[in-house]
Amino acid sequence: MNPVRIKVCGLTRSQDVLACQDLGVDFLGFIFHSGSPRCVDPSFAARFQRGRGLKVGLFVRQTADEVNRIMDLAGLDLAQLHGGQDRGFCRAVGPERVVKVLWPEALGSRQALEAEAAAFADCCRYLLLDAGSAGGGHGRSIDATYLQQAVMPKDWFLAGGLGPDTVAAALAACAPFGLDCNSGVEDAPGIKNPDKIAQVLRLAGRNIQQRGERS
Repeated sequence: MNPVRIKVCGLTRSQDVLACQDLGVDFLGFIFHSGSPRCVDPSFAARFQRGRGLKVGLFVRQTADEVNRIMDLAGLDLAQLHGGQDRGFCRAVGPERVVKVLWPEALGSRQALEAEAAAFADCCRYLLLDAGSAGGGHGRSIDATYLQQAVMPKDWFLAGGLGPDTVAAALAACAPFGLDCNSGVEDAPGIKNPDKIAQVLRLAGRNIQQRGERS
């Protein structure tokens, strides 16, 4: 059985990025949305070389051309489209580079979620299921009843209030490809706690003996 992948989103400090890399976090998330307290400049994400965790940019209101430009400037591997972007937008960025965000609670049923996921299956690399109806980083967990027995056509991430206190229950309720952690592994907005990240990795079945050891 493949281990659950871990993404840490909303990175704003070099020491937090380096801690994630040392711990073996799989996906490093940088937010490029001016309305977020965790928003960073592309030059910040560009400091970190590819290869020790895929670099993911979160985009909300940018055009596809702007997303592509920022991805080039920041050296990103993936674009997490968090603003209701359509299929054409995904194709303009490149299906192999897109993490498409869906909101199961807003869709209202498992059947609607499956239909929406199927509609985007050929124009994204991953899906990400978040709590609420828009936005992110709010610290609220998703209602797992929308996910039970849902059949997803792509590997998918679970997001929404995930941290050491909630990961075990989330994994017991569903079987995601990956977990997307943000506020649940912070001491304050944009200030990550490496010990919380290590706890999440352990709860996800990763072999973290001590801080600084790769899994």
